[in-house]
Amino acid sequence: MKKFFAQLRPLERRLAVGVLVVFILVLNWVFIWPHFSDWSRLHHRLEDARQKLKLYQTTILQTSNYEAQVKGFESQGEFVASEDMSINFLRTIQSQALASGVGMNSMSRAMTRTNDAFFVQQIQNINVAATDEQLVDFLYKLGSDASMIRVLDLELQPDPPHQKLNANIKLVASYQRNAPASSKATTANAK
Repeated sequence: MKKFFAQLRPLERRLAVGVLVVFILVLNWVFIWPHFSDWSRLHHRLEDARQKLKLYQTTILQTSNYEAQVKGFESQGEFVASEDMSINFLRTIQSQALASGVGMNSMSRAMTRTNDAFFVQQIQNINVAATDEQLVDFLYKLGSDASMIRVLDLELQPDPPHQKLNANIKLVASYQRNAPASSKATTANAK
């Protein structure tokens, strides 16, 4: 490189250095300057990762508290054996209908949904005929009972003589899943 510059005249040297400086500036403009903002983005990503790590660590420290809450929730409510769920559900509906004076016209077959980690859901479609007071009393008693029955869908229309209401009701009951095997083993040992 020294030989090349030694052979050039002073004006040519200035021109070669100028071309080299312009070439370096163009390379910087194309490859380096667009990445000046990368440092601030990297700093923000690092700060976000630190905050997420802190959040995860505090949540992990509270694991025992969460496990205690889950065990408390599992022990609440009434436990119904899986074989008796649909029978218990139908019995509850029929006894509340009888107590409220609601006439049961028809019932469909109960469906079971098991997508929840803690509960098994029983779904029952019924068709009833009742006055508005009887229907409100029936639905209120179902909701206030400890059976965890609630109305998922309700369709009302008057009967032909317009003296009662015909209602298509979709009822859902949530029953506690079977206790985990470890808690069953501890209760069996305790007995």
